[in-house]
Amino acid sequence: QVQLVESGGGLVQPGGSLRLSCEASGRISRINDMGWYRQAPGNQRELVASISSGGSTNYADSAKGRFTISRDNAKNEVYLQMNSLKPEDTAVYYCTANVVYRTSNFPLRDNFWGRGTQVTVSS
Repeated sequence: QVQLVESGGGLVQPGGSLRLSCEASGRISRINDMGWYRQAPGNQRELVASISSGGSTNYADSAKGRFTISRDNAKNEVYLQMNSLKPEDTAVYYCTANVVYRTSNFPLRDNFWGRGTQVTVSS
């Protein structure tokens, strides 16, 4: 149906930057909201940022002023630019998208998730 694949995670020092990317592929008719969540060990998965198809954005308080979400609708991609990273940003980051996709009968809509990419902020 639809697959989301994240990339761009890694190890970075405090104060550094990373840019995460996520590409959606499959039988896509339309992508509505896209977003990034994260989950640190022992914690629940939490929203980092989201973006509508029209470009309206929403950020967690912890991300405001440091992270920027953007998307390329032509490429079915969403990005997360993370600056001034802190050790508490260490987590697995997941991409999500609300997608209308084609089936053999009629279009359906569902939320899809990527497998995640590890971000580690440490000196």
